[in-house]
Amino acid sequence: MRLLVFADLHLDAPFAWARPDVARARRQAIRDCLTRICDLAATMRVDAVCCAGDLYEQERYTPDTAAFLRSAFARLHPIKVFLAPGNHDWLGPASLYRQVDWTDDVHLYEQPRLTAVELADGFTLWGAGHQAPANTPGFLDEFRVDRGGVHVALFHGSEQGDLAVQGHGKIPHAPFRADQIGAAGLHHALVGHFHTPRDAPTHTYPGNPEPLTFGETGERGAVLVTIDDRGAVTRERHKVAVAQVGDVTVDLTGVTHTEEVRERIRHGVAGLRGTVRVTLRGEVGHDVHVSVRDLDGIAPHLEVVPQLGHITVAYDLEAIAAERTVRGLFVRDVQAAPDLTDDQRRRVLITGLRALDERRAQDLEVR
Repeated sequence: MRLLVFADLHLDAPFAWARPDVARARRQAIRDCLTRICDLAATMRVDAVCCAGDLYEQERYTPDTAAFLRSAFARLHPIKVFLAPGNHDWLGPASLYRQVDWTDDVHLYEQPRLTAVELADGFTLWGAGHQAPANTPGFLDEFRVDRGGVHVALFHGSEQGDLAVQGHGKIPHAPFRADQIGAAGLHHALVGHFHTPRDAPTHTYPGNPEPLTFGETGERGAVLVTIDDRGAVTRERHKVAVAQVGDVTVDLTGVTHTEEVRERIRHGVAGLRGTVRVTLRGEVGHDVHVSVRDLDGIAPHLEVVPQLGHITVAYDLEAIAAERTVRGLFVRDVQAAPDLTDDQRRRVLITGLRALDERRAQDLEVR
């Protein structure tokens, strides 16, 4: 049995970190990614396509998204498509899933418990769906297969073992333990929710196939899962992302003018494409104004999202303290203040010196 598995596509995601035009482009990329998944399934002639939840965003979907999904899955006929709703695309009265007249190749798991579909003689695909955005109990709790053959589960849930550490604070929707899979008589589980991809002995997290934010790691995409007649599983990951989202840190230490800041950034993003978050850090000359507003259009070949990291200013505090000026008096007073920590003293000194240098308000913040 050959199953192409994906999860956590999040059609119509808001992309709050992006400008409106960039967010629109990212949402289109997610649609294009699903088209790639469907094309891959057709090319590989798989037995079924399985989505382990969070196909779309329940609070944001449009009628156009519903029509797009119907068309995308209809083109796969006669390949079966199995949908197991998650916590973002939960199955309620207003669900997109309820609005679509699906073609007969699409099977929606509507129950909040694992129910069976026989894909072939001796092969059963069990699935379940969330019916609320939170507080869904574990689908494997008190579950046990009731027939012979090979058994695979499809659902959206939170593994409570090692991967829970990788969940970055995610709420444990439909929690389960890896040891529950075999104990329930299942040979494998195809699971969504955690965006970090993982090929565990008893279960597979595909990871979100299209980038959703910065800092994502791992070989995410669609996974071809092949199960033999004894229940043994082999996996083959396929990259289906349309866009790239990356992270770059640019060290500005030693720069003495704004154009040098821009040049450092251009060098840091050379060879990249897509959307890149650029974090600026380091110690700059005291005459350098570092503002993200000044960096628009710095790399026309990609979308740059700049942010200020830990930036300090290279003031010669000893020399300034020796001055018979307002600046010198200010530095001496702050250095003599008894109740400041070293970090607080640094922040006060730099902010005050910037203000005395008549810096713009947006340049006064110290990180």
